[in-house]
Amino acid sequence: MNGFNAVVTTGIYCRPGCAGRPNPANVRHFDLAAAAEAAGFRACLRCRPYRDPEAAPAAASELVCRAIRLVVGDHEGSDERAIAARLGLSSRHLRRLFRDQVGVTPSQLARSSRAHFARRLLDDTDLLVTDIAYASGFGSLRQFNRTLREIFSAAPSELRARRRNADRLVADGGLPLRLGFAGALAWEPALAFLAARAIGGVEHVCDGVYRRTIVVEGDPGVIEVRRGGSDHLVLTAHLPHWNGLLHVVERARRLFNLDVDADAADIALRTDPLIGPLIDELPGLRPVGAWDPFEVGVRAIIGQQVTVAGASTLAARLVERAGTPVPGLGRLGLTHAFPTPEVLAEADLGGVGLTPARVEAIRAFSAAVADGSLRLDRSRPLDEVVPSLLAVPGIGPWTAQYLALRLGEPDAFPSGYLGLRRSIDRLAGSPLEPRAISEVERGWKPWRAHAAFHLWSLQR
Repeated sequence: MNGFNAVVTTGIYCRPGCAGRPNPANVRHFDLAAAAEAAGFRACLRCRPYRDPEAAPAAASELVCRAIRLVVGDHEGSDERAIAARLGLSSRHLRRLFRDQVGVTPSQLARSSRAHFARRLLDDTDLLVTDIAYASGFGSLRQFNRTLREIFSAAPSELRARRRNADRLVADGGLPLRLGFAGALAWEPALAFLAARAIGGVEHVCDGVYRRTIVVEGDPGVIEVRRGGSDHLVLTAHLPHWNGLLHVVERARRLFNLDVDADAADIALRTDPLIGPLIDELPGLRPVGAWDPFEVGVRAIIGQQVTVAGASTLAARLVERAGTPVPGLGRLGLTHAFPTPEVLAEADLGGVGLTPARVEAIRAFSAAVADGSLRLDRSRPLDEVVPSLLAVPGIGPWTAQYLALRLGEPDAFPSGYLGLRRSIDRLAGSPLEPRAISEVERGWKPWRAHAAFHLWSLQR
């Protein structure tokens, strides 16, 4: 059973696997930790359920699942009105859906998520309490102290005193943070995929570590991600300040798709005669997400009708021309931050090596993202995202489906990509007609993105 169990007689909520054995008559189940907290329960000190990020419950509707991802994953705009507007709802209707389906309001979920992140920082790092308050998205130290007292029944200083010595990660430069995940994770194939498509100067993969430049509140920084253990990655953040750290962590989670139910995808696809054998070879293979969907979209446009290596060369030239220089990182293979939509919409890309059609497509895509007419935040379902992308001149079905896949849509499938068709033919033993391929891929719903990544794995 997923979710959390709360014990009425003790006022504590736990993970289902906690060693405690309460009387079943005194147990209440909650899908979200935030819902248990809203009902007056506090986190167990033994199993520490706050260490796991909130995930959308299976029983929630697709709309509520998208809203939960927006609330938990985008703390820059997580007030109820903003979230509701992005989903095309009234804030009142959004609150009603949340209360009915998950037992908590969007505001309560956002508050709980910030508090849980702060508690993990208190456990795992030596950051000052003041720095943790702002890194977790709280507007003031007073609000931070009040919230942690309400949720954990203790002041931040008391919570830090309770931490376990084994929790603290040793820092040899930068701030290391755990990125936990459930189920299997095929780390090396994810790194290989990113390495092949890395944008020179912005991303670099070497010795099992993914590195990239980022921008936090207008200031450049660097993140590094490596495998930490069987149940977590380690993100090392090199930032000029800790404001926005919560958002940095959530974006890193999205990049490696840590919140997808990889085991459910594997179970569903394992019985397929074509994909099934690939599942056993690479269990836990997850579709790679995106740090910045705009960046991935530009890279996908550049990659139309050219090789992967050729697209990487062109993307590096574009960054050198229009990106923001970030000095002092050459030894890490990093030199620039990726240009913003506003910059690329007006940039002179002559001489980069792009065809005039690609230049115009990049400008049109950049302008649509800059003016807000094209949303890349997963606030819309797949059958709305793809048409909105196709409306941009120069973006075809393959590019639209590929970008939707990198956005995190589990059922996106770029069927027009020649490499995927070749992999399907190879597994089938002979070339298939387009109609036959459509029939095959229909059997992979709703996990076609996972199937696509297994097909890509055959091209290594």
